[in-house]
Amino acid sequence: MSTLADFRRFTAVDSVRPAVRGLRARVGGEHLEIDAVRDDVVRIRLSRGGTFDEPPTYAVVAEPLDVEVRTEVGDDGAVLATGRLVVRLELDPFTLTVDRTDGTRVLRTHLADDGTPWTYATLNDAWVSRRDLGAGQVYGLGERTGPGDRRGRELVGWNVDVLDPHRTAEFTARWPAGDPRGDRMSTSFDPYYLHVPFWYHRDETGAAAGFFLDNAYRARFDLTGAEADLEIAVDGGQWCEYVIAGPAMPDVLEAYTWLTGRAPLPPLWALGHHQCRWHDYTQDEVVELADRMRHEGVPCDVYWLDIEHMRGYRVFTWDPEKFPDPAALVDALADRGARLVTIVDPGVKVDPGWNLYDDAVARDLLCRTEGGDLFVGHVWPGDTTFPDFAAPEVRQWWSGLNAAHVASGLAGVWNDMNEPATGAIPPDRMRFDHTRAPHERFHNQYALLMAMGTTTGLRAARPDLRTFVLSRAGFAGIQRYSATWTGDNLATWEFLAQSIPMSTGLGLSGQPFVGSDIGGFAGDTTAELLTRWMQYGMLTPFARNHSMIDQVDQYPWSFGPEVLDRVREAVRLRYRLLPYLYAAFVEASATGMPVQRPLVLADQSDPELAHVDDAYLLGPHLLVAPALAPGVTERPVRLPAGRWLDWHVDAWYEGGREVEVPAPPDHAPLLVRAGAVIPMWTTAPPSTSGHHPDVVDLHLVVPPDGAGPVVSMLQEDDGLTTAADAGALWRTTLTVDREGPVVRVGAAVDGDGYPEHRRTAFRLVVHGAEVAGVTLDGTVAAADATGWLLPVGTAPFEAEVTLA
Repeated sequence: MSTLADFRRFTAVDSVRPAVRGLRARVGGEHLEIDAVRDDVVRIRLSRGGTFDEPPTYAVVAEPLDVEVRTEVGDDGAVLATGRLVVRLELDPFTLTVDRTDGTRVLRTHLADDGTPWTYATLNDAWVSRRDLGAGQVYGLGERTGPGDRRGRELVGWNVDVLDPHRTAEFTARWPAGDPRGDRMSTSFDPYYLHVPFWYHRDETGAAAGFFLDNAYRARFDLTGAEADLEIAVDGGQWCEYVIAGPAMPDVLEAYTWLTGRAPLPPLWALGHHQCRWHDYTQDEVVELADRMRHEGVPCDVYWLDIEHMRGYRVFTWDPEKFPDPAALVDALADRGARLVTIVDPGVKVDPGWNLYDDAVARDLLCRTEGGDLFVGHVWPGDTTFPDFAAPEVRQWWSGLNAAHVASGLAGVWNDMNEPATGAIPPDRMRFDHTRAPHERFHNQYALLMAMGTTTGLRAARPDLRTFVLSRAGFAGIQRYSATWTGDNLATWEFLAQSIPMSTGLGLSGQPFVGSDIGGFAGDTTAELLTRWMQYGMLTPFARNHSMIDQVDQYPWSFGPEVLDRVREAVRLRYRLLPYLYAAFVEASATGMPVQRPLVLADQSDPELAHVDDAYLLGPHLLVAPALAPGVTERPVRLPAGRWLDWHVDAWYEGGREVEVPAPPDHAPLLVRAGAVIPMWTTAPPSTSGHHPDVVDLHLVVPPDGAGPVVSMLQEDDGLTTAADAGALWRTTLTVDREGPVVRVGAAVDGDGYPEHRRTAFRLVVHGAEVAGVTLDGTVAAADATGWLLPVGTAPFEAEVTLA
């Protein structure tokens, strides 16, 4: 068995010269390229066998920008400098350092105690690079259990079906008996379903830098400090890394999502309440479920069907007895303001005589082994083959299947089992690109490529509509095509708590549309756990109640009227908040900022926020601190700087400290930033379908005297089509400041409008102070029972609130 001592270290650079964008060097017989791709982003890549992968993965979609660079080549080394970064390449020993132009550290490769470098070492296609980080935290790296700060852990980048004992056996075997890291059912197990090799280092001053390794082979990130602060070990492929200057974490994320793409604006209905269950439903039972939801007054937009709707688990089929008329089911749900989504796994049942299987075999669209056999795994259909998504013609075929599948009116597609999951049969012998590529090259990209084909099909079928795809697995760039849920969790308080850092970690990894199975997927939930999970889940980007077959019911009404009342109010609060939540998705699509944000993003200079994993920001202005244990009636929360108002009880808290907030059984603690304007619907509709209100409430939280401007935003569009991308919208930007007793709210409006728009007025609702009066553009505003009407239509305005 090889060890790192067997690896061949590249110790000295043979030659170096300047290039148009940076530097070109020869080291260890390979080509080293260091290029500026943006003023704040440089790419470092090293060839393999003298050639470069073009491209190494499907993650990067950006083209390099025009950058002014300065290069110097001397006897001892070379320098590449942009307006934001300085890269120094030392020739002997071979080391790399990257600094910001102010001299602060970004990257340092590691020197061993004997002075030999660990910039790069290789053995039989595998390679290793060691780094010196210094103090601070490491965030990102995709979907992970444990805390948001990844320091102190050894993490593996390999997409795996976590609940499958066969595929997790090698990872559980790494740990002694009783160690939770070896328990796939624990909140310490690693790896998970979705690998993103992008991370941040926040140093002791609060400054952050970003690093994206554009390599999809199996990787290990050792942050235990055993040999170096960070050891990156990759099983194959080339070293291709993007280094991002920062130092602000939002700027790091903006640059990363510039590279790998941003989530498109989702349809508004996808932000509603989703009801899902792995259950042997019939068509009539789905309609009855929708009727019950309406009867109980619980808003709901989407109903989901898991694998039992298919004919013998054959993808793109319907069981003719249970679902004799899928189009009629879609119509019945539409009559109730709801939509339908079905699961589509990648596995294709081995079934000669079934037209889909026969077509795939005849056209050579399925993965094969090195010897040319069809690769066969064993999952839900039994013997199962897998589309070769690495081949463009296979993605196109898959696109057509999805287009035909949604022709009945399905609203979206749920991609599951796409790690790829192969059951008891190991996936190793599955090859890609018509056997030209080994399994390891595309394993972690399989779900990304599947989502590409799926989304292409939905766009072809309905070119004017926004798409919705949900994927369990993924790789860097998955946000361009799909939302993500955190996979098969357990109905425990530990998994409820774990869902916060897991979701915020995915947000920091470029995926803003994320959520967990509310109530827990596996195991029986309880009345209190379901209540608290619904209260939390309704304040996350993706809100879906989902559970496993043969578990206790966890519908809103399953635990009696008291739980139903609390769940109903949680769902209604989400629906009233949809204008605010939608604005957060608009920001995500423009800048990459997460919708569910770790508190460190609010103030990365505050070291106390660097480790907060039990609370988060929803969008820019709402702070959510869920109850995460049974019997909780109050809880501590560390607040970012500023003033914060308890939404439910109008109590003020000073930020920059830890405070105790009430957490009664009927709601999750929710705090609002002073100066924020939270746009809300006046009442919660049964669903988003056709909801275009005449009045939208603007909830103003009074800022302290002399506070600087606080900016909020509302975007109104049809919520369904891509017309908003071309300007068919109204975007209202609200700026709040205060001088003495006068709070000014200025509104600037952009957009070309859209036919469905009905709003004629805003209603200004003031929180946190008594109000003496309100004027609108210098005229006294009329008050009603809850606020002041501002009949401005789509015109810009200025309102002044005089405090009592």
